[in-house]
Amino acid sequence: MNYEPKIIVITGAESTGKSALTQWLANHFQAPFIPEYARDYIEKLGRKYLFSDVEFIARKQIQQLNELQKTNSPLIFSDTWLIITKIWFEEVYGRKPEWLEQKITNTKIDLFLVCDTDLPWIPDPVRENGGEKRLYLQKKYIETIEEYGFNYKIIRGKDDLRFTCALKYISKMI
Repeated sequence: MNYEPKIIVITGAESTGKSALTQWLANHFQAPFIPEYARDYIEKLGRKYLFSDVEFIARKQIQQLNELQKTNSPLIFSDTWLIITKIWFEEVYGRKPEWLEQKITNTKIDLFLVCDTDLPWIPDPVRENGGEKRLYLQKKYIETIEEYGFNYKIIRGKDDLRFTCALKYISKMI
């Protein structure tokens, strides 16, 4: 049976539990998920990332989603997506690839789960945006999701509470 899967993106500022929540949800629903690609890619670079690296990451996110959409899973979870990448381009480089806007607009995302900043920011070698910058970016992510007209819910709480909150919103849409 072929049908269009529901795509749920887990997003939000750095250190908000996106990866853990994505894995929990995928396991719970026995659904495929797209892990965060940028972190692994940047960690392996061995140098400061460039515009071309961020563009490669964006194209990889698109490729991974396209591949999973061919499966027969009713749900697909994605740990971050092009909204964060778009803002990354704008904040770091003041520009973005011309093709990115159209790709965001033309991709059907059923629900964004925006992980709240109620978890502490934990520094690591890849994270760049703690403190006020984290709060600024969180606000920018939500505003951008709203500008595109995507459906979203804020996910709050620690550990099981965060998972339960996410389950509540997903259960309403399936």
